[in-house]
Amino acid sequence: MNGEVAFQGFSMSVYCYLIDGVLIDTGAQSLHKYFEAFINAANFDQVLITHHHEDHTGCAAYIGKIKKVPIYINEKSIDVCANKANYPFYRKVFWGSRKPFEAKPTPTIFHSRNATWDVIDTPGHAFDHQSFLNRNTGQLFTGDLFVQVHTKLILADESINTIINSLEKVLTFDFDEVICQHAGFVKDGRNALKQKLDYLNSVRQEVISLNQEGFGAKEICQKLFPKQYPIIKLSGGDWDSLHIVNSILKENNLPVNY
Repeated sequence: MNGEVAFQGFSMSVYCYLIDGVLIDTGAQSLHKYFEAFINAANFDQVLITHHHEDHTGCAAYIGKIKKVPIYINEKSIDVCANKANYPFYRKVFWGSRKPFEAKPTPTIFHSRNATWDVIDTPGHAFDHQSFLNRNTGQLFTGDLFVQVHTKLILADESINTIINSLEKVLTFDFDEVICQHAGFVKDGRNALKQKLDYLNSVRQEVISLNQEGFGAKEICQKLFPKQYPIIKLSGGDWDSLHIVNSILKENNLPVNY
């Protein structure tokens, strides 16, 4: 399944994948009318969700109602998903209002019809983020771990250090293909993840070096990320390049010095 949400100059694709009887992620509630026919006709035994964000869980309640198949998510966010979603208004405009749904804790290993899968904890973008590796095919479903090589914006509660650790972790596994919930099939996927890891390590070093030279967070942000993306204003600063700088400084116990 693939749909696109666009508003005031910002757009993003959302993918969900059906493979070997497993549906990976459920898309946004705002895309339900486009995904409904696919969901109704699809033959799957279980749903695995990479993390609780509403663009990945928006159709889960509908699936739970009509399909009666188990839905799995990190046990850390089962209670979050069982309640009405609480997130900013602009995200509801994009993704709709995610309804409560029941889920079970994702095991560390699960089986589909013909394959064995590893569940890899990959937090950083979200506290409960997980990636799924099909051992038999060498396909790694990365949720929002990848998205793009050169990250320019993050949410206020994301952690650059933790994302770096998660990238290092998945790269210890044996896989060839990377399949992303926003970028789709990633060409030369393993190398793309390595490139992202190198990029974030480089950004972290630049931020630390500039801070040691006496520059504050906003000054560093202006030097490294001068472009003002529309989503910054649209989200009221919930998405911002400044969060990258702040995350690095705070997590490395360095002064922010606005």
